[in-house]
Amino acid sequence: MTLTFDQSETELEYTEAPAITMTGGAAAKVRALLAERNLPDHGLRVFVSGGGCSGMQYGMAIEAKAREFDTVVETEGVKLFVDPTSAMYLSGASVDYVDNLMGGGFRIDNPQAVSTCGCGHSFRTSGSPAAASGGGDGCGCGH
Repeated sequence: MTLTFDQSETELEYTEAPAITMTGGAAAKVRALLAERNLPDHGLRVFVSGGGCSGMQYGMAIEAKAREFDTVVETEGVKLFVDPTSAMYLSGASVDYVDNLMGGGFRIDNPQAVSTCGCGHSFRTSGSPAAASGGGDGCGCGH
């Protein structure tokens, strides 16, 4: 949440920053996937669930509409849906799409993650317990 103060008035104005953002590259890739699957009115759900080699893992799915209590962020015409529990772990995060010689894929840059697995699909926050396997930074990568 951002606090702004307008000196010409004596009232404080609160503006809430999006829980999560999406880069233009990620929006373009989602738009292309939706067009390819003929799902023009759908959006991308980003969520967090328990599991993975670091204790928590990211997930994504194409969905038709937001659910009750979802945060909905729109970037370049593409909707991003985040449930309230996942939003707690994704506050300040950014979804990007990276395409390189090793292949392409979505990547989440999460400032709350204190450790991530080698593939970037699972993570641990400072308040979350380590994974049963030790919660290290390594990745045997079954996500």
